Amino acid sequence: MTRNADRNSLRLATPAPFNLEATVRVLQRRPANRVDVWRDDAYSRVFDTPRGLVLATVRELGRVGAPDLRASLQSASGRLDAATREEIGQRLRRILGLDVEPSALAGRAEAEPAMAETARALRGLRPPRFSELFEAFASVVPFQQVSLDAGIAVVGRLVDRFGVAFDGEGQRRAFPAAAAIAAARSAALRACGLSAQKARTLQDVAQLIASGELRAAELEALTTPAALDRLTTLRGIGPWTAGLVLLRGFGRLDVFPPGDVGAQRNLQQLLGTRDARKLRATIERFGDLRGYLYFCGLGARLLGARPPS
Repeated sequence: MTRNADRNSLRLATPAPFNLEATVRVLQRRPANRVDVWRDDAYSRVFDTPRGLVLATVRELGRVGAPDLRASLQSASGRLDAATREEIGQRLRRILGLDVEPSALAGRAEAEPAMAETARALRGLRPPRFSELFEAFASVVPFQQVSLDAGIAVVGRLVDRFGVAFDGEGQRRAFPAAAAIAAARSAALRACGLSAQKARTLQDVAQLIASGELRAAELEALTTPAALDRLTTLRGIGPWTAGLVLLRGFGRLDVFPPGDVGAQRNLQQLLGTRDARKLRATIERFGDLRGYLYFCGLGARLLGARPPS
């Protein structure tokens, strides 16, 4: 019994501080997220691996200042080998930003007078990432020129229609694979709420990824400006989408998504000003960590952490 329990669990080490709830809430963007779930003080999601589906549940047994993260793994097939455990561990580390050094983030945020109080309230927030390359695109394209709630609803329908169910009831599903979207009928994508243009964009990207013509390793090897240039050569991918794919899919914290109305509004509330010059100056002061402002603004709104009025 003990050996089985050991095989089905992982310890996820990370330096302090780390705030699991804040990180997951920013990852999911809305509680209605069908894949990344925060419930009963735990984070869970289904992973589709080469050896089958695995439900991972992460709990914090320590505290923000002394994190002790444990993941329990449940295989749909009932079998869980070492390679799968290693894969799930690495993906959880990437999603939750566990390998991001927290001291630079906290120090820079708390050094900004207008957001110091909020930064302390969000202590331990890490910049989360989408799990895989296609998931990054599919978690950004549906949000083009619509509200967060509308985008989440569309992604939820894509998950329900094309994601593989972990159980017979289909209550938990893995995020759809690129191959599934590449092979889908356009009408099926439109039925999920995508416009004709967004359906075409998402299917184009899915086909490139499924065929190996667009790979995460290729983009990882590029500088941020070169990666932005590469992404914007794709049909339907403009600077805003490319910036969010790099920030939320690749952890490029030197990107603050251009023209993001919601992010600008969050930043205004975070800093307590609508002065465009002050906002630009703050973004510039953050330099290579400017993308962390995006996460702090979103986290402050989602978790109710606000600077004093």
